[in-house]
Amino acid sequence: MDGMSLLTITVLAVFVGFEVVSKVSSTLHTPLMSGANAIHGIILVGAIIVAGQAADPWVLAVALLAVVLATANLVGGFVVTDRMLEMFRGRQRPPSNVGQLGSTGGTGGTGGAGGAARSPGQADSGGQAGSTAARPVDSAGPIKKGRRQ
Repeated sequence: MDGMSLLTITVLAVFVGFEVVSKVSSTLHTPLMSGANAIHGIILVGAIIVAGQAADPWVLAVALLAVVLATANLVGGFVVTDRMLEMFRGRQRPPSNVGQLGSTGGTGGTGGAGGAARSPGQADSGGQAGSTAARPVDSAGPIKKGRRQ
């Protein structure tokens, strides 16, 4: 095929793809994104195969560019899907502060240091039986994925 035919097919495919995706209801966008991510993974594998078999330097350059762009597309698809799924998750209750603030016991009945030496509101470093050391409580709110909520 000549270049003009390939360009025409590409433009028509873009228009058809846009029309199909724009008609999808909002409840079906998550499965659609999941399927698109699978297709992007296949495209990335194809670009890697082409780059591995390239004999001409120009073909290698274009194939490596395709690998970079396909990787960005795949990662971006997962990021968008993650954000979309976070919208459907309800606000989760913060974890219980049992054994962290104002606690009275060290190791929860197994005989450890008591809470008499601590002032009220000071974090307990022993926690309850079977728990790990107490985590500091951030007064500005929980940190999720590197940003404050």
